[in-house]
Amino acid sequence: MNQEERYQKLPNGIKRTLSFLKKMRVPGKIIYILISVLATIWFLIRVIPKPSRALYPCMQVAAPIMSSFVIWILAVTGAAFAFRKAKHKILEARYVAAGLFLILGIAFTSVFMARSSKETKAANLEIWYKPNIPLGIAKGMFPGRVAWGHNPKIASWDGKTGFWWEDRFNKQEETDKLFSQTLFTLTNIKNEKNSWDALFHFFNKTKHNVDNGYQAGQKIAIKVNLNNTHAHANTNEINANPQLILSLLKSLVSEAGILQENITVTDPSRFITDNVYDKCHAVYPKVHYIDHNGGDGREKSTFVDNAIPFSADNGKVATGIATCIVKADYIIDMALLKGHVGQGVTLCAKNFFGCTSIEDDWHKNAHSEGFSQNREGKRIYSVYPDYMGHKDLGGKTMLFLVDGIYSNKFVDQVPAFKWKLVPFNNSWPCSLFASQDGVAIDAVGLDFAITEWPDAPEMKYSDYYLEEMALANNPPSGTVYDPEKDGTRLASLGTTEHWNNPIDKKYSRNLKTGKGIELVYSLVGKN
Repeated sequence: MNQEERYQKLPNGIKRTLSFLKKMRVPGKIIYILISVLATIWFLIRVIPKPSRALYPCMQVAAPIMSSFVIWILAVTGAAFAFRKAKHKILEARYVAAGLFLILGIAFTSVFMARSSKETKAANLEIWYKPNIPLGIAKGMFPGRVAWGHNPKIASWDGKTGFWWEDRFNKQEETDKLFSQTLFTLTNIKNEKNSWDALFHFFNKTKHNVDNGYQAGQKIAIKVNLNNTHAHANTNEINANPQLILSLLKSLVSEAGILQENITVTDPSRFITDNVYDKCHAVYPKVHYIDHNGGDGREKSTFVDNAIPFSADNGKVATGIATCIVKADYIIDMALLKGHVGQGVTLCAKNFFGCTSIEDDWHKNAHSEGFSQNREGKRIYSVYPDYMGHKDLGGKTMLFLVDGIYSNKFVDQVPAFKWKLVPFNNSWPCSLFASQDGVAIDAVGLDFAITEWPDAPEMKYSDYYLEEMALANNPPSGTVYDPEKDGTRLASLGTTEHWNNPIDKKYSRNLKTGKGIELVYSLVGKN
């Protein structure tokens, strides 16, 4: 349970006090101290007369706040006492005793600094947004729907042994079930072939005004996120889940009836590592596997120059788009659920950055104006509406997916954070999100990330790119979004909002308002 959830479970009197202090713009440090004092008094008043109350859920919420406060007080008073004694011992020429008190004072100070640092992070995480204020125009057969599939049986890695992606820690049959169930939840059709047909029909009707499903010979490109790769050799950093990619290929080939040779799995700016290639190529050898350098059975990516000139001057940001993406008739955007320094998260919109003509060494790539939100909350141009609105990127995407089987708090590390949020309960999230609305799915992913990792880098104002996309026709920044520079301004790219709270996870359509996002949860094996 994070700090925000703890406060929400406190008595109404304490919550009202917290709300009042925030409205009065009282500094976060003072709010922390006052709420801690109130929580401590409340705990003692309730528990001293009847000790068994300490086991009540509300008491277990107050206990961590109280204990943190007590530790903080002891650290401050302990450090002051130790340094004062050290000074006296030096004046008495008792240097050994002075040294011991000095060490004790440093130890107390370390505790104080660590606690203060944690409190400062919490204070800086004041909520800057309001729940359930839908923006933009929802997309999809069921407008704004985000399907959330959850299968706790998939991942069993212990965080220490071997690699997280190994077959012994990831059950392929359970991953297959997760993909199928998530597809059913998205389309309301409990048949994979018919689900795919409905998705293709909707896309073609919406984008091309033709009532067709998939046509023979049409090409599908799957953009996966293999950002943390440096060669074809395997790595244990967070990347696309090999089992999930195989599940998607199985569904396309065996259920939707797509010929292997018409499918491309690609990350044009990175490497397709052996764990992905060997697993998928063994089953589907005619699928195209395209990465930055090619070789070892992979094809080398090429690029169409100046395919995305962008709506604003971005300096040296890459403007080429991978040829396999440009030539595709349909794109499946298969992103990862993870944090990212700079813009808080990397989800479906940022996944398109890897389709451009950037270097495989990220140090050589420009991340100039538009990649990150302004730290003071100023509305500025964002590259993400350009990616999501471009005719060869978001404009061709018929399905958005977010791989949340492991996920990670940081962009480039080994998965290390099991999830405390309900229903994960301190285990791997084992989730897959799917939507026809690329803005809505990123909004949902961001809500999960903000709640689970509130102290991850650059989370504050990280939703501003979503508002720019949802209101691309008239964005808060005032930018005229026209990613192809053809004189056609973008319309709304989808809908965004924040859920009502981390426990209920209700968006506006869940609350029957008729607008915004609808998050539909499905536990595999329970439907």
